[in-house]
Amino acid sequence: MASFWRRIFPESLFPRGLDEGAERRMRLAQARAEEALVDAHVRNALMFIDTLAEDMAFDRAIDTYVRVLGVPEPLASVVATRVLVELGEDLVPQRVIRPRPPAGRESFTDELPPDTEELTLRVRRDS
Repeated sequence: MASFWRRIFPESLFPRGLDEGAERRMRLAQARAEEALVDAHVRNALMFIDTLAEDMAFDRAIDTYVRVLGVPEPLASVVATRVLVELGEDLVPQRVIRPRPPAGRESFTDELPPDTEELTLRVRRDS
């Protein structure tokens, strides 16, 4: 049966493989499409959570979204993680990450702009 199809659709007219450049472009396009799909799910899941905020907790709403929409693994885990990151952005304070001062010095505060120094001191007091 396979030889029958090879006679009708010869490899010379309908090649199965792509050249290396086309394969790379295809992988890039696929990655962009997958990322757009994840972003769409995250936006919709956040709207779903917001809509049902009075009726259920956010973790249960995420599970319900994934289950009702039939989001397959591993996409479901990626969507759930990104939704949690988005929800946590407002809850987790941003910390100023600075390099360690050179040996023999306690800090960089004399080298920082005044607004950065104030922010750094405020973060230290809050923690």
